[in-house]
Amino acid sequence: MSPMIMLLIGWGVLTGILVVLLIYRSTLTMQEDDQLFLDESESHMQTEQIELMRKVNRISPYVKVLGALSGAMILVIAGMAIYQGLNQVQ
Repeated sequence: MSPMIMLLIGWGVLTGILVVLLIYRSTLTMQEDDQLFLDESESHMQTEQIELMRKVNRISPYVKVLGALSGAMILVIAGMAIYQGLNQVQ
C-alpha cells in the first residue's frame, strides 16, 4: 500500500473523529444558556449548566488538536501530491 493511500486513510479517520466531536459539542451547547436568572427553587439548573460547561471544556482541547492535525495532514498530502506530479513530468 502506498504512503499516499495510508495518509489519506489516516486523514479520513482523524477528520471523522473531529466531525463527531464537533457534532457532540454543538449538541451540548444547544442546551447552554448565556445568562441564567435563578432563585433558590431553580438551583438545579445552575448545576446542570456547570456540568454542561465542564463537558464542553473537556472536549475543546481535543477539538483544537484534531483540527490542527487534520489541517497539517491535508497540507502534507497536498504537498506529496504536487511533488509526485512534478516528478512524473520529468
